[in-house]
Amino acid sequence: MRKESKKFLKTYLNNAAPTGFETEGQKIWLDYIRSYVDETFTDVYGTAVGVINPKAEYKVVIEAHADEISWFVNYISADGYIYVIRNGGSDHQIAPSMRVNIHTKKKVVKGVFGWPAIHVRHGAKEQAPSLKNIFVDVGAESKEEIEKMGVRVGDVITFDEEFMTMNNRYYVGRALDNRIGGFMIAEVARLLKEHKNKLPFGLYIVNAVQEEIGLRGAEMIANTIKPNVAIVTDVCHDTQSPMYNKREQGDLTAGKGPVLTFGPAVQNNLLQMIFDVADDKKIPVQRAATSRSTGTDTDAFAYSNGGVASALISLPLKYMHTTVETAHKEDVDNVIQLIYEFLVQLKSGHDFRFLPQG
Repeated sequence: MRKESKKFLKTYLNNAAPTGFETEGQKIWLDYIRSYVDETFTDVYGTAVGVINPKAEYKVVIEAHADEISWFVNYISADGYIYVIRNGGSDHQIAPSMRVNIHTKKKVVKGVFGWPAIHVRHGAKEQAPSLKNIFVDVGAESKEEIEKMGVRVGDVITFDEEFMTMNNRYYVGRALDNRIGGFMIAEVARLLKEHKNKLPFGLYIVNAVQEEIGLRGAEMIANTIKPNVAIVTDVCHDTQSPMYNKREQGDLTAGKGPVLTFGPAVQNNLLQMIFDVADDKKIPVQRAATSRSTGTDTDAFAYSNGGVASALISLPLKYMHTTVETAHKEDVDNVIQLIYEFLVQLKSGHDFRFLPQG
């Protein structure tokens, strides 16, 4: 990976962008992508878009989501402890002993998810971590002291963990789901610019907000752009690590290539075109199936504006929704290359419908 791309990836992943509070991350993303597109815009909730050929009638979207899971301050006790609720699918079981950042109006307040020592938890009645008993300690002795720090109900909390490379093979950190997607679509824009590709259609590089609480940002921006085609990238589960059931969750491996998903929301002619591109360009891919919705922004685009030809290209990920989400470097490169190669072969006005018109 080139030096500038690695710097962007590290800066972008280390920044906090919890659901509903994505602004600082979007600034970093826009600053990087701006030189590779013709124009940029944002919507009222913060979804960021870079556009190539903005006047073209035929519109293609490549999309990722910008938000990460987090917590909200929900209650401050009289003796100075903070109780939380989820903002997205945050995992209460991994919280104890984690360091956190509380994002107040004026500053970041440091804290920890405390937990009783093992010495006093033994026995048949030992409690497991749950939303009823996990708490944040900021070193205060009263509610008043916490409030003097600027902490209020509604402040958002993120884990204090940062990006690293493991064994020169994997990227590790919190919020790879799905800021690694934002990185990948930005790199596609860079490749198009540097290779001087002249696309015959309008390309909308979309970094959507609020995916983690129900695909909300994608719903809004799909209705704004009204695309003809949407390629969504997100993460899926590597199922080789312990405690996964391949019969239920598929047989997917980090390092063996992007995952292409079959399911009702995925337009099959578009999906076949992506398979054909992967085969032609010798890009390894894996296959997955979903019985109903994909659970990603693919669903929001597919069912918008009377139906949009949509497909999902997923990055296999270990340990999703933890602070050590782990992705293989080669998979990241191959997702970027697959989206790029798909775009340069797509013709403007291509009709993906199954049945002839008229």
